[in-house]
Amino acid sequence: MGSKKTHWWYPMVLLSLLSAVHHSPPFCSAALKNPNPPPPKAVIPQSLAGRRSISSAVFPVLGNIYPDGLYYVSLGIGDPPKPYYLDIDTGSDVTWIQCDAPCVSCVKGPHPPYKPKKEKLVPCIDALCEAIHGNEDYPCENPNDQCDYEVEYADKGSSLGVLVKDAFSVRFTNGSLLQPKLAFGCGYDQQGFGSPSPWDGVLGLGRGKSSIVTQLRDQGLIRNVIGHCFGSRGGGYLFLGDDLVPSSGVAWAPMSRSQSQKHYSAGQANVYFGKQSLGIRDFSVVFDSGSSYTYFSSRAYRALISRLKKDLPAKVLKEAPEDTTLPVCWKGVRPFKSINDVKAYFKPLTLSFTSAKNALLEIPPERYLILTSRGNVCLGILNGTQAGLKDLNIIGDISMQDLMVIYDNEKNQIGWIPVDCKRLPKSGTVFL
Repeated sequence: MGSKKTHWWYPMVLLSLLSAVHHSPPFCSAALKNPNPPPPKAVIPQSLAGRRSISSAVFPVLGNIYPDGLYYVSLGIGDPPKPYYLDIDTGSDVTWIQCDAPCVSCVKGPHPPYKPKKEKLVPCIDALCEAIHGNEDYPCENPNDQCDYEVEYADKGSSLGVLVKDAFSVRFTNGSLLQPKLAFGCGYDQQGFGSPSPWDGVLGLGRGKSSIVTQLRDQGLIRNVIGHCFGSRGGGYLFLGDDLVPSSGVAWAPMSRSQSQKHYSAGQANVYFGKQSLGIRDFSVVFDSGSSYTYFSSRAYRALISRLKKDLPAKVLKEAPEDTTLPVCWKGVRPFKSINDVKAYFKPLTLSFTSAKNALLEIPPERYLILTSRGNVCLGILNGTQAGLKDLNIIGDISMQDLMVIYDNEKNQIGWIPVDCKRLPKSGTVFL
């Protein structure tokens, strides 16, 4: 995952490659130190006791691939709740929002930074603090000390702060409106993000214990299932829980255990451009909603570029190096008005996952091309090795448009199905 900048070499890549916890500098520790924090609470808050029932939560999605470069949701946090725009990220666990603790380095966002209270601090002895820093030898000399965090993303963006716990206003599909208390990062030092920013923070939906969806599951409110549908014209929806998962028509593949546990991978796939294989072995992919674009490692990327250059008609499409929206762009005799004007010249990509029969992810041209403000088309598949992802391949937002993508942590499988992202399945609710 990463920040949205003006030039192509800074697309969003919010995949968390490093999640670490460090001590806060004395300046911020003194500002937020809680001398008498409450003892760790039970997993199920008393306010929710007796009202628990397994359900799902659905959130309208805002944003688009171009020009916004991200999809995000508005969540009400605090009591009374205040709105915050959070970038949807299945590539990391930690949810965080910009925080006035006071703020050391914050970008200008759509809403004022969150103001923490001492009683909201999560002590370092809390299990969620331990989950965030993993196997690191995180010092917790005093059980009442605050829990510090730092998360770094693949695009070198980072957030540093302290863990707090506050109410999230969530309306569930069974009609209940609850305010479960969830732990998240109060980020007072953000680096590597563009300003002004269209978001206030990141919604971490990874596989770890600190993920918001895992916390809701642990409180008995939902099953550990995530689904999103990003519209090609913007908008869509996000759901937590399994109520909206279709009973048929979904292509399922088991989650791979070869990738880090916090990343969603369907394992290895054979890659086809049209009907021809790209001839790439050991092609494993991660599904990451925090990445605007799709990333192939260098070998696969070069193979794709080579096929494109051989196939595209030179008389109709010429390379447009003057358009720096993305690394590879083409122009026509006159500006294009939509992707429909050119998609006939491009072949579909298909990923055939080897872990399951009929687990085919078809990526038509409209899911790997964008139309720029100049009327050119650009390739929304980038060189991941050049971007610092080494041999990692990422299926980003552009290639998940007009699909319901489901991350089922209960059954350890990933699924996808083409749907209308403006209309909720089963309920028929329309998001305009």
